[in-house]
This record gives sequence, structure tokens and C-alpha cells, in this order.
Amino acid sequence: MISRSLLLSGRSAPSLALNKCRYTHTIHLKYPLTESISKNVVRPLHRYHSTTGATALRVTAAASRNSNDTGETSSTLGLGTRLRNVLLTSLGAAALVATLTFSPPSISRAEAALPTGPPIAAVPATMQSKQPMPSAEYLSPEELATVRVFQENTPAVVNISNIIAARTRYSMDVLKIPQGQGSGFIWDTNGHIITNYHVIRGAAEVQVTLIDQTVWKAKIIGGDPSKDVAVLQLEAPAQVLKNLKPVAVGESSGLFVGQRVLAIGNPFALDHSLSAGIVSGLNRELATNVGPGLRGVIQTDAAINPGNSGGPLLDSRGRLIGINTAIADPSGKGSSSGVGFAVPIDTVKGLVEQILTYGRVVRPVLGVTIAPPQALRQLGLEGVLILDAPRGSPAAKAGLQGITKDNFGRVVIGDVIVGFNNKPVKSEGDLFDQLDKCKVGDKVQVDVLRQGDKKVTVSVVLGERVLEPSD
Repeated sequence: MISRSLLLSGRSAPSLALNKCRYTHTIHLKYPLTESISKNVVRPLHRYHSTTGATALRVTAAASRNSNDTGETSSTLGLGTRLRNVLLTSLGAAALVATLTFSPPSISRAEAALPTGPPIAAVPATMQSKQPMPSAEYLSPEELATVRVFQENTPAVVNISNIIAARTRYSMDVLKIPQGQGSGFIWDTNGHIITNYHVIRGAAEVQVTLIDQTVWKAKIIGGDPSKDVAVLQLEAPAQVLKNLKPVAVGESSGLFVGQRVLAIGNPFALDHSLSAGIVSGLNRELATNVGPGLRGVIQTDAAINPGNSGGPLLDSRGRLIGINTAIADPSGKGSSSGVGFAVPIDTVKGLVEQILTYGRVVRPVLGVTIAPPQALRQLGLEGVLILDAPRGSPAAKAGLQGITKDNFGRVVIGDVIVGFNNKPVKSEGDLFDQLDKCKVGDKVQVDVLRQGDKKVTVSVVLGERVLEPSD
């Protein structure tokens, strides 16, 4: 069997990627993601999600032509037999091809090794932010605009230290040891700080350093590891919170490749450093080991290095458009290669709203096990093939069907999802995109092909998948 009780939008175990392409190689996405590369720098990855910790397969290349024991080609076989052969071939290939691992959100070793204090030669951020605006006589209009954006937004950027608890070798005393550093930014004057989930993962204590170099403890309110977003509450006096300057929140839906962007963060403990670049790509898809992963990701060539994680990505007018989260690192040295990635702010806003309201992320779930995309490609179909609809799941209650066997033991193909709320579904990415627009309890219309050719529309009431900070 390909997978055990997998639930769409559920938790995913560490995954394997199967690829027969001779030119496939791996680049590492630091803090914390890794990405499979095959000719293109970034390519969509296929995900299978499990709430039971079941191992999932990610297939990035079609399996070779299959034949049955009698020598018949796949084109002459029935859908059920062809599907069985495709799935078996996928599993058998796992022993013959290289595998790629997808790291869970965590602070990279390079990031963990950073010093906790500012570099000796570093200019305090307070001095940088209080510099007077330069004269137009010396700078171009573009340079003046960049300086203005930096000076207006740098007070909203904070340094975040992850403190872990550890015991000494010869005693039971618990010590608090700095584990690593990242960046974050002020969301509102209530003291809410936004950062990457991997920056604060496993922290016994979180410390936040503000623009004036004062250090305050922060409480983790909640987060979504699959989207790499976390919300903190600054534990500071009311007067401190009153003087906080939040970042101006923009939108990521109207971005264009080529437009100018700015990143502010604390790379290598150099607090409040600015880097500039452009939007290099849009709608990138990165995989994590939990949940459906990151979609709609912004790619930028603005320099992002260890310590930049969780910092803001701004447009040329100083509006927040994303959270810097990862870099492509072919060398494995943890340094910028000019290919960075940011979580789009449109995704972040919805998550922050849920976390501030409920203290956690509540995500709708359809409740189905889905087959590798290559299975449908081998059958000449588009959509999402249901392997199983677990008993009691929203899908099962609505009558959606997975793969079964007839009285003669022959495989009967399951429902193939081809539409969701009157929107076409050609891949699981399309399905996830539609699910992200829904809420728990929504009644949705799911169009499926039953037994390969009969179109049926099923009404499904979406269930609840709660993501706790520990997920």
C-alpha cells in the first residue's frame, strides 16, 4: 500500500523523492527547507499528508512503462490493473534511485553558531535609524527612496534569540544556552511580533532585542510550522508597547517579477542590515515535512543570510510583502546564492488572525488519502486520485470513494477529483489552493470522475484540522 491513513491538509512525515532524470541534483534550502532541482531551479513538489505519521512518497518523475505478467502493454490493460502496476512500480523504484530529504523547520547549524552579541565593529542600529535624511544633491531619487524606506522601517525590525534549556554534564542544574538568532518585526502596538516558526522552534525562552537595544522576554502565542510563521507576545511594560512602531502591511497578490524589494534583518548578528534586489519569481512551491508546505512563495535575489530568517521583505514603498524564510544553498555552506524565498504576506495575514483569535491555526480538511500524481498521468487523466476516504472522515460521510477491489480481486479505480466549488482541479496544488480559501464547516461541491468516466458531484462539509505549535 502506498500510504497509511493520510489526510489532506494533515501532517506529513519525512518524505522521499523518486526521480529517474539523469540531470537531477539537490540544492539545500537553509533554515529550514530543501528543494529538489531538475533542470529548473525551483519546481513544484508533490505532497502527501498524514495525521498518523505515515511515511509519504513524493514522486517527481513518471514511472517507466509498465506491463503485466503476460507481456501486455499498459495501453491494453484496464484502469484498475494499470493503476496497480503504476503504484507497484513507484514503490519498487524507491530501492533503485537516489532519495532527497526534506528538512523540518529548524534553525540551521550555521544560524545556531552565531554569536549572541553584536559584532565589535557594528554600528548600533539606533545610530543608523537616527541619521538625518541625506540631501538630494548627493543621492539619486532612487537612492533617496531606499534610504527613506530603511529609516522608516528599521525601528519595526527586531532581533530574536532562541534560548534552550540544557543540563550540565556533572550536575542536574538547568542552564539557559543561546541556540541561535533570527529576525522578526513588530505587527502592532499590542506587542505582537511576527517571525519564522523555525526561528523559535524548541525554545525554552525567547528574547527580543528592540531598536534601542533593550532586551525583553517574549511568549510564543502560536504558529504554523507548515507555513513557517509564528506569533510572539512581547512581555514589556505598557509604556514600551505604546512606543512600538509596527511595519506597514501591504499585499503580495499584485507583485510583478522585476519590481524592486528590500530586506531588513540581522544577518550574522549584524543588526538591522539592509539588502536590496528584485522579485525574481512568483508562485514558487517549497515543501516542508509538516502540512501542505509553502505555496505562492516569493523568490528574490536580495541577499538573505543566516540571521535574516523572520525578517521583513518590503516593496519599494516600504510596505510588507513577505517574510524572509529560506535560501537556495548549492554549496551547503549556509551563505546566500542570490536565490532567496519569502512567505507571501497574504498567507501570513490569515494565519496571524487565526493565531491571535484562537491561539492556534485551524485549517479545514477534506479527509482523503491521495495517490502519487504519476498514477493519473500513466492513466491519461488529470485531477487528484483518491486512494482512500477513511471511515468517519468528511469525505467518507459525503460518499467519496477510494480504490477498492471487486469480487474477483481486481482493482477498481477510486474517485478522481476534477473540480472544487466550480473551479477546475488538475493537480493537488489546485485542490490545496481551493481548500485554503475555505473555513471549517463550509459546504463545498466536489466534482469527481467515478470509475474513470462517470462524472458525479458530491457535497462535502469540511472538517477541522487543528495545528498546535508542537505539530
